[in-house]
Amino acid sequence: MSEPASGDAVHRRSSARAGLVTSVIDGSPVPGGRTIPSTNPALLNEVVGEVSFGDAGTVVRAAESAKKAQESWAAIPAPIRGRAIAHIGRLIEDNAEALARLVTAEIGKPYSEALGEVREIVDTCDFFLGEGRRLYGQTVPSEMPDKQLFTFRRPVGTVAVITAGNFPVAVPAWYIVPALLSGNTIVWKPAEYSAVTSAAFHDLVVRGGGLPDGVFNVVFADGAETFAGLERSLEAGLIDKVGFTGSSAVGSEIGALTGRHLQTACLELGGKNPLVVTPSADIDLAVEGALFSGFGTAGQRCTSLGTVIVHESVHDQFLASFNAAVAGAKVGDPTQDVVMGPMLDEKFAARYEEYLDWIQPHHAVQAAYGRITADNPRDGFVGDPSTGLYYHPVVVDGVRAGDRIFMEETFGPIVGITRYQSLNEALELANAPGYGLSSSIYTTDPKDAFTFRDKISAGMVSINNSTSGAEAHLPFGGNGRSGNGSRQSGIWVLDQFTRWQAVNWDYSGRLQKAQMDILELTPDTTFRL
Repeated sequence: MSEPASGDAVHRRSSARAGLVTSVIDGSPVPGGRTIPSTNPALLNEVVGEVSFGDAGTVVRAAESAKKAQESWAAIPAPIRGRAIAHIGRLIEDNAEALARLVTAEIGKPYSEALGEVREIVDTCDFFLGEGRRLYGQTVPSEMPDKQLFTFRRPVGTVAVITAGNFPVAVPAWYIVPALLSGNTIVWKPAEYSAVTSAAFHDLVVRGGGLPDGVFNVVFADGAETFAGLERSLEAGLIDKVGFTGSSAVGSEIGALTGRHLQTACLELGGKNPLVVTPSADIDLAVEGALFSGFGTAGQRCTSLGTVIVHESVHDQFLASFNAAVAGAKVGDPTQDVVMGPMLDEKFAARYEEYLDWIQPHHAVQAAYGRITADNPRDGFVGDPSTGLYYHPVVVDGVRAGDRIFMEETFGPIVGITRYQSLNEALELANAPGYGLSSSIYTTDPKDAFTFRDKISAGMVSINNSTSGAEAHLPFGGNGRSGNGSRQSGIWVLDQFTRWQAVNWDYSGRLQKAQMDILELTPDTTFRL
């Protein structure tokens, strides 16, 4: 295991990226049928790579390969698997700039953000490399003599991971690193529009970890074929766990499918993340947090800011400062120092334009909105907006509970603002959409902070920080429409990729029956001083 993959295996894996990105199953490239170009959303005439798409049968083949490889992978001692994770982290760190540039080229994420995303993989590896020596069980005292009780973590088996492309390498690492560390094998289906980046990530993980063939398979396929292949794989008993990051609608379908097979998927879904500004808030700090969480990655994060819920006493001050910050934010070429680049892909641009139709007459739009063009320009734009999928960042004041723009996730650079009078009202507004991923409150009043933490439905709470920003050792995940309560990152994600095994060892030489054959000390209940 400590030796690198064989020359033949490395050659087979590399050929998957020799001009054409394909699925890789059992260490070998598997060309599909339909081939499409992956283009740069900042330079639409630039082809980043050609991608060959498989079908449902490709998914099943990958699951068969992973199933076959799982027992021997789990037999490798956990500390050695931890060393593999360490090597993966170092190789990705050595390739950080190249991988970040690929992220920027394929999805238009500003380079500084892309570099931070790659850092998240390294941090995840750094955390989990030690968990190979800490997959602890417990020794539990028995109620009977000459008997010992133990617990062990066991891998779930074969894991199917389906991820979105807005974080094409960091979010997959949240699943893949702990799943591998725990002794599972993987079938990964990344987003279609980030396939070239995904192929590079797959290469780095396989080579860095010296992974045997079949341990980590990657499949490129569209959503319908993936779902059909997953359904067939579950019916054949090839998949033991599903991890999914994406929309709430698709997550609901994945949850229903796995539930029919008595499995619980790990679901990380969308969000309508609130940011509450209290009367005691540092307004400048709140504006800074709202700008980053509202318009970083062009508002295309699951943790992006949805609605600012601002106290009526500081509403006008916040709105004026926020508008000024948005107007002054650099938008444009993601290879430059900008707050916001293009939309991820044409399908998201088209969907975002539908969200803009949700703006109603009672809303106050603070500036130009829609696509940035010569006829709809943005002052200070960095580069040439005609080359890519660039949109104005939009601030919409006057949103109301019940408005579609208030209740639904708007995946793009749009932030709503509403007012409140009491903190209880703010909490009702924050919880009203039914999502529960991330949330934020800006306050200098400890009572407000603790009341908010206690009553907000979100799985993640920031105090005087934005709704975006995760650390590799803190649980990440949501409730309600944002997920099913499963958590990623830190030690908590191990509960997704391991099952507890309880062992009792009786060496008394006789049958001792729990809750029946137990010793009892007799108290003197009549004693008095």
